[in-house]
Amino acid sequence: MDIDSLFKASKLPTGGNKRKMPPPSAEALKRMRFNEDTPPSPPPPSDPSPSTSNGTRTVTLEEVPDEEDPDTDFAPGNDADYFIEEDEEGRFFGGGLTTEQKDILSIFEKSQGEGVQDDPDELNITAVRRILLRFQRAVNKNQDQRSKHPDDPTKFIDSEADLDSSIKSLLPLAQVPSIAYPELVKGGSLELLIGLLTHENADIVIDVVELIHELTDEDVGNEGEDGDEEDAEEFLKLLIEALVDNSVLELLVDNLARLNEEEESDKQGVFHVLGVFENVLSFNPTIATAFVAKTTILSWCLKRIQPKAHDENRSYAAELLSILLQDNNANRLAFGKQDGVEICLQVVSQFRKKDPVDADETEFMENVFDALCSALVEPSNKALFLTAEGPDLMILMMKEKLQSRGRSIKALDYSMSGIGGTKNCESFVEALGLKSLFSVFMGKVSKKEQKKRDAGLAAPASEDTTHALGIISSLLSNLASESPARIRLLAKFVESEYEKVDKLLDIRDSARSRLKAVEREIEQEKKEMVGGELDEGDEERWYLRRLDGGLFTLQTVDYILAWIAMEDDGVRGHIVKMLARKDLSMKDITATLRIFYENVDDAGAGGTREEEDGPTQKEILGGLIAAFEATDGNAMDTTQ
Repeated sequence: MDIDSLFKASKLPTGGNKRKMPPPSAEALKRMRFNEDTPPSPPPPSDPSPSTSNGTRTVTLEEVPDEEDPDTDFAPGNDADYFIEEDEEGRFFGGGLTTEQKDILSIFEKSQGEGVQDDPDELNITAVRRILLRFQRAVNKNQDQRSKHPDDPTKFIDSEADLDSSIKSLLPLAQVPSIAYPELVKGGSLELLIGLLTHENADIVIDVVELIHELTDEDVGNEGEDGDEEDAEEFLKLLIEALVDNSVLELLVDNLARLNEEEESDKQGVFHVLGVFENVLSFNPTIATAFVAKTTILSWCLKRIQPKAHDENRSYAAELLSILLQDNNANRLAFGKQDGVEICLQVVSQFRKKDPVDADETEFMENVFDALCSALVEPSNKALFLTAEGPDLMILMMKEKLQSRGRSIKALDYSMSGIGGTKNCESFVEALGLKSLFSVFMGKVSKKEQKKRDAGLAAPASEDTTHALGIISSLLSNLASESPARIRLLAKFVESEYEKVDKLLDIRDSARSRLKAVEREIEQEKKEMVGGELDEGDEERWYLRRLDGGLFTLQTVDYILAWIAMEDDGVRGHIVKMLARKDLSMKDITATLRIFYENVDDAGAGGTREEEDGPTQKEILGGLIAAFEATDGNAMDTTQ
């Protein structure tokens, strides 16, 4: 047995994220080499005489009898913790320090320590100011030494290490934002911290970015009582506003080009930069417009998502891109001008023949599709989508039946909606998209949904079905009357003995059942309200609840039923017959359309309104309602 191997020291971890120590000096290397070359001194002779031939005195050992004191407890070395830390079997785990030595060490650590305290309760105003003062001194010392010796790193390497340590000592400030953030902002430390983003040493920059990421996290200070959350949010607002005022976002974007993601530390730095952007935008979304206008963040995100090699920063860039475009017309227009639509189509085309390999890549794909759908709200981007052959690509992805199928249906829904989607609707029919569309629409019902139906429970329409309904609605709104494309669409509802009309009616029944349950809840809330007076906010809130509870689906289905009933007498007769079996009539569809008409937005779905030929959604609804009301009710309700 190799006895020596049993006593070898274990190796230290060699993680890529651990910061390396600076190389040893030349003098230290010489001393190490000299010690290796010098042979070990021979052992002393075993002569019992008190001196050797060269006059040196040898060490002699003498046994001294133990003095037992029955009145004194034994503790080796007077270890203060010997008996305190003794286990049940009598073995001790003492620290080897006397009480006096422990007191001296405690005093020394408090006066000469790094200033980092693990317990947030100890971070009072005095401790925070002491930490910030040490940080300010470290910054000033490093700047002074770098300015005096710019070409000699050995002159400022020690101050750089102190600066690194002082930055890390600021991390616990996130635990006490009510105390630390005002001091950080008002004491001048924040300006020094932001100034370090231009530091020559990239490691210092990464330390600062990591610190800002931690300080701006939405959960800062939430480790305490629930009542402190509002206070923490107030001080977080103070810090974020100060950071934005001092151009921290612009400086961080500049550092993105500086960091090399092939290095692990720089890769983590990019991740923390993106984390800061997310924290700031989540706290104040209105900053997004100025952020895109003043920086190159949009072009950086578009460039970062293009490589096929996937990592966490690529996924984060896609998420940030979707955040920047959400509910922001100016950023959507800028996205289109920077070829964002074509780039996103190129990226999602990677998933036409294969699924994402893991959950992270799946999230990446969904974020790119979300960014694309947000951009397609703008009419100008709908035209770019058509130019880049977006409808053809989405139809191909629908046919493959992979994970990207549902997202492609959603993108088509957004691209074909509104007046600006007319050309995309025509292109969709020309590319033989109707067959794939109605294949999705008539798809098999899942076992779970079928069980709910058998039990009499109404299940909401799937996301794919909802977007398929949106596409059909857009086709009926935008395709020209008597055009070949429109005739082909209407023929789909006639074939196979009106099976697609029956599918629409099934979806309508499910939506009505869910809506009735929600309306009962709303009526109960109205009865329980004190005073009985309702304001506009209550009505709007309840209307949104009704939309989520089935009204949106009901409005879309009735809009489609109204169109096809007006276009084809055979379809109208089948609809009337099927409604009559449930004691309903076309008047119920008209009532739904009127609610739709009263609440539809003239400006569209949040996009920029452009002057184009064609009626608006509200005008179409008004025409449908007028046509039904002008028609003799008895004739409309008579089975053909």
